Parts: sequence; C-alpha cells; structure tokens
Amino acid sequence: MQHKNSEMFPILERVIRDYIDCYGNPPTVAEIAKAAGMPKSTTSRYLSHMRENGMLQYDTGRHGVMPEDVKSYLTDSRRMPVLGAVSCGVPRLAEENIEEYVRLPASLVGTGEFFLLRANGQSMIEAGINDGDLVLVRQQDYAEEGQIVVALMEEEATLKRFYPEPEHHRVRLHPENSSMEDIIVDDCIIQGVAVKVLKDLV
Repeated sequence: MQHKNSEMFPILERVIRDYIDCYGNPPTVAEIAKAAGMPKSTTSRYLSHMRENGMLQYDTGRHGVMPEDVKSYLTDSRRMPVLGAVSCGVPRLAEENIEEYVRLPASLVGTGEFFLLRANGQSMIEAGINDGDLVLVRQQDYAEEGQIVVALMEEEATLKRFYPEPEHHRVRLHPENSSMEDIIVDDCIIQGVAVKVLKDLV
C-alpha cells in the first residue's frame, strides 16, 4: 500500500543522494532528519516505509541509509574534487580550495590520483577545450612531449601543451589557438596531465 505522505519519498531520496555525493558515504537517520528539517522520529517512519517498498537499504545497527541502486553506484564511480579555474593561481588539493565534488564512472577515470579544473579562456579551443569546460587531470610531476599539462610558472598555473627544449635550456608551452603565441619559460613545474574534457557536467 502506498504511504499517504509518499510525496516525501523523493524529497528524502534526494537528500540522501546529495549527502552521498558530497561526503562519499551514506547518511545516518539523524543526518537525514537534520537536512530535511524534520523530526528524527518522523524521518525514521518515512524511511521505514521506503525500505518496506524496496526503495532503500540500510543496516539498522549502523543507520547508514542509501537508495537501493547506490551501492553499485559508489563502487563503480570515483569522487573528484573541482579546484576551480586553471588560470586563477596554483591548484592545490586543499579542502579550502575545492569548489565542489563530482562523481565520475571509474571506467572513465582509470587508475591514479585525479582532480578537475575549470578551463578559463580561449587558449586551448583547438584541442576541444572551451571556456568553462571541466578538464580531468591526472596528478603527476612529469609529462611526455606534446601532452597537455597543468604547468606552474612562478605563482601562476596554466593549461598548455608541453614541449621541453633542453638544447635551448627552456620549455615551450603551446596554446592550441592559432591566434596566440607560445609561452617560453626557463623551466616550469608539472602539476598534472590532462586526460579528458568533460562538457556540460555541472
């Protein structure tokens, strides 16, 4: 039988999913109640009805609550920090510099440590990276010639194609925009290599 206040079910499910997306683990009943602005006892009754209808699964000992399809979702995906625009200073994997988290399929990401940067400007448009796109970056301090990298020059980070020129004791950072000139530096620090561009994700 459908619960008379079943209109609350999708609201509570959204609260649970938002919590899991944010924190990477299922919320307790108390955390759901707080986020929904409802008494814990009322929330618990709704959740019990949702579990009886097969909409939720949770261990009553731990009180971790999740929609029935979320367990595989968590297993098959990875949570990535978004560090903001690449031209806005040094991207650091510190909590205060993380704009938000985005969950991506594990099959899309592969192995390694990753972060996301928001592209800013037109310098890489001929590589298919447009202003506002999210760029998935594998965190590493080295790169092969021709790879697109997050390069740190003094206190500014930039997304460019990497061409070391040891014979000239310099590095050429190439914008993928025929109207722009190469950036020539004595040296730079590689903070990561771009592996994918994500469009219309957020």
